[in-house]
Amino acid sequence: MSIADPREFSGRHLLSRRASLGNMAYGLSSVALAGLLNQSNVFAEDIGPEGDPIRPAIQAANPNARRDSHFAPQAKNVLMIFCSGACSHLDTFDYKPELIKRDGQPLPGGNDLITFQGKQGNLTRSPWEFKPRGKSGKMISTLVDHIGEHADDMAFVHSLTSKTNTHGPAENYMSTGFTLDGFPSIGAWATYALGSEVDDLPAFVAISDPRGTPQSSVNNWGAGFLPAAFQGTDFNASKPIENLVPPKGITSQTDSKTRSFLKRLNEKHLERFPEDTQLAARISSYELAARMQLSVPEVSDMSTEPEHIRKLYGADDTQNPLKASFARNCILARRLIEKGVRFIQLFNGSYQTGGEGTSNWDGHKQLSKQYSVHGPILDQPVAGLLTDMKQRGLLDDTLIVWTTEFGRMPTFQSGASGRDHNPSGFTAWMMGAGVKAPFEYGATDEFGYRAVENVATVYDFHATILHLLGLHHKRLSFYHNGIERRLTDVHGHVIHDLIAG
Repeated sequence: MSIADPREFSGRHLLSRRASLGNMAYGLSSVALAGLLNQSNVFAEDIGPEGDPIRPAIQAANPNARRDSHFAPQAKNVLMIFCSGACSHLDTFDYKPELIKRDGQPLPGGNDLITFQGKQGNLTRSPWEFKPRGKSGKMISTLVDHIGEHADDMAFVHSLTSKTNTHGPAENYMSTGFTLDGFPSIGAWATYALGSEVDDLPAFVAISDPRGTPQSSVNNWGAGFLPAAFQGTDFNASKPIENLVPPKGITSQTDSKTRSFLKRLNEKHLERFPEDTQLAARISSYELAARMQLSVPEVSDMSTEPEHIRKLYGADDTQNPLKASFARNCILARRLIEKGVRFIQLFNGSYQTGGEGTSNWDGHKQLSKQYSVHGPILDQPVAGLLTDMKQRGLLDDTLIVWTTEFGRMPTFQSGASGRDHNPSGFTAWMMGAGVKAPFEYGATDEFGYRAVENVATVYDFHATILHLLGLHHKRLSFYHNGIERRLTDVHGHVIHDLIAG
């Protein structure tokens, strides 16, 4: 008797062992089918227009093929400048007259306050003077004097907050939206969604500081659980991409013929196994590497830059080799933007080497001495980059973002002359395509300790960047381990006040 037989559904048979097991099998298979259909978005119409997951169709043979945005974008590419070590907002962009007025006094309500490294001392004004900039009169520190000249083109977010006061997890959080390792970076999400405008350069490039990689290293530009093709390619002006040049003794003709032969073998294999997406992706990566043998040396060749451009960035500064080296990284970033690279992370500061505060902005002990080193390395090169991109018209399509992992305290640490970690309020800024400027959003309290007005999260910050790229942050997703994952997790709101028009 078949399970479809009507007699099987009498009370006696419904209670039988065979019928129960049969019906259970049908029920479980239905649940599994529903899950698979949900993954395929078949039931999307039941979710509603705001909840429909959008998972771009990725061609295994060409994962970086250009893809349309969800709606008309205001920016086509992004340059994110990341100051590792937690650059102090109170010594750069967040002017606090009350902190100056009450210098040396206890922080109100801060009795016995313990932060990351221990007990706090008194309120301490910045060692650098703040002065009004541009027509807007925005008060910016002389520590970043050259960058301050661009104040009228910037939108400042003075109310950012972080989930953690520890560098590694905080770098993860700013770059991926999660404090834990293993999640895709914002650059990976952008290239997963949009692909690339060029076929001879990576879609996503991470330009590490001349002093080394940041503390969280590849997590900042990793692909996480997204396909590996969307991981950022790490190189800078002084460190070329590894293994790109053929070994000595291999002529260009031999190299080309070998690649062609391997390509034919792989294509023949792919004809036999057309569903082997990993092989298709491998062929694509080999072909991109071959094209990069020509394109990367060209885009990295600083000798073609005129003297006035090198001087603008400070790349000719023989008295400060680190500044000159970082300046060349800034020129490289501009050249990559000109070529159409989708997303660039430009790092200023690296993992701590040579003692506290020497390699990045982590100024616990002697902030004035340490920041007097880091400020010049950052200031003129970044200002030169902004000037150069503006005069070339690149800001019409490029969103520039400056950020760090968290802020610093308005007090000096007890027994030291530096500021401790502060995730409760800090500053970032944007400029370029789609950004309202001059503009200031949110605020910290009168001492710069806590965000109190229009408090913003990193999720909001990320949502706004994706929005400017024409992407729905709530809908761009990737199904992983039973969860519809997204950059902003289950949080985030676009900060529409920052957007022009």
